[in-house]
Amino acid sequence: MNKKKILILGASGFVGNAIYKELCSYFDTYGTYFTNRSFSSNQQFFRYDLEEDDVFHILEKVHPDVIISSLRGDFAAQIQAHQHMMEYLMRSKAKLYFISSANVFDAYSKFPSYEYDKTLSESVYGRLKIKIENMMMRIPAEKTGILRIPMVFGNASPRIRDIKANLEINEPIEVFPNLIINVTNDDKLTQQIHYLINRNKTGIYHLGSSDLIQHEEFIKEVIQRMGNYHPVFKRVYTTNEDRYLAALPKDNKLPKNLLVSCQEVIDHHIPV
Repeated sequence: MNKKKILILGASGFVGNAIYKELCSYFDTYGTYFTNRSFSSNQQFFRYDLEEDDVFHILEKVHPDVIISSLRGDFAAQIQAHQHMMEYLMRSKAKLYFISSANVFDAYSKFPSYEYDKTLSESVYGRLKIKIENMMMRIPAEKTGILRIPMVFGNASPRIRDIKANLEINEPIEVFPNLIINVTNDDKLTQQIHYLINRNKTGIYHLGSSDLIQHEEFIKEVIQRMGNYHPVFKRVYTTNEDRYLAALPKDNKLPKNLLVSCQEVIDHHIPV
């Protein structure tokens, strides 16, 4: 049986690379990189400059069955790349999984958001994700998967690396005491994406923990797991009331073994 061919756009970033590592033993997996030259010797990787290159050339070269978009970079260039992807999807058998964000709901701060809630964002980042999601909703539903993710942690994640760097030099760690979030880590997120690809699932998925936690409490517990530190915290209050930034799963739930809790994400940071 032919292995599914997968192309991960943005496979040199933290999330994209975690997805590549999870899938490459099971599928014929390709990825793109831009600045990180360490990928240039890997035959499965193509150099792709979002602002200069047309994504179409890579799609034509690879002919993927599944495209996973984990691109970062210039917003206008991202929109154009995704427009070209839509055209490609309409002319091929490929499916697209788009790594979106809980930020598509960041204008609704009074409660958590579910898969079919209306999106509305106050941030430029959230609005970019909404624009791409809306493009995807205009093409047949069986061709697309919108994967909204919360903050992603994990020992190699940029967020954890920044926290470690600040701890080493005794810089204050920013926490948002009123912010109620859900979270995930790279391991669980990539297993969930693997499952969706295996089962040919499409639609909207919220791939975060099924419970909620305050940002300050979460960061404090993660630091406790990381070692014997005495952190200084800088509390940032954006409002006096509790504010939610959480995309919870309700309609499109994954099997129990693929669900994750805030506590599991915290425990994941025990030093190895």
